[in-house]
Amino acid sequence: MSAQTYLAYDYPLLSVFWSMLLFFLWIMWFVLLFRVVVDIFRDDEMSGWAKAGWLVLTILLPFLGVFVYVIARGKNMGRREIAQARAQQEAFDARIREAAGGMGRPSSIDELAKLSEIRARGDITDEEFRRAKDLVLTGHGPAEDAGSTARTPGR
Repeated sequence: MSAQTYLAYDYPLLSVFWSMLLFFLWIMWFVLLFRVVVDIFRDDEMSGWAKAGWLVLTILLPFLGVFVYVIARGKNMGRREIAQARAQQEAFDARIREAAGGMGRPSSIDELAKLSEIRARGDITDEEFRRAKDLVLTGHGPAEDAGSTARTPGR
C-alpha cells in the first residue's frame, strides 16, 4: 500500500467531522470575541475605566473575560446593536430626505421667475402677481397654485 492509503486509514471520517466541528467552534469563538470588544466600545453608559477594565479582562483572560461579560452584560448587547442599527437607518433616511427635498419642490427663485414670465405674457395682472409673489415669499404655497387661483375665469 502507498503512503496516501495509510493516511486515509489513519484519519477516518469521524475524525474529519470532529476536526471540522472544532474549526467551526474556533471561528465562532473569534466572532464572539470581536462582538464583545465592539460592544464594549459601543456602550455609552459605561465609563472609560469600566471599558478599559473589560477590555483588559477580555484580552488577558479571553475565555473567562468573554464568558463573564456575556453573563453580566449580554442581555443588553442585542439592544445596543438594534439601537445602533436604528440610529444608522434614521441618519440614512434623513440624508435621503435632505437630498430628495431639493429636487421635489422648486425653489422660491424658480417660482418667482415663472410668475414674472406669466405676468410678462399678460396672463395675470400686476395685482395678481403681487399677491402670488407675497405667497411665494412667505412660503404659503407654490406660484402655480397662486397664479391659477388668481386668474379670472374669462382668460
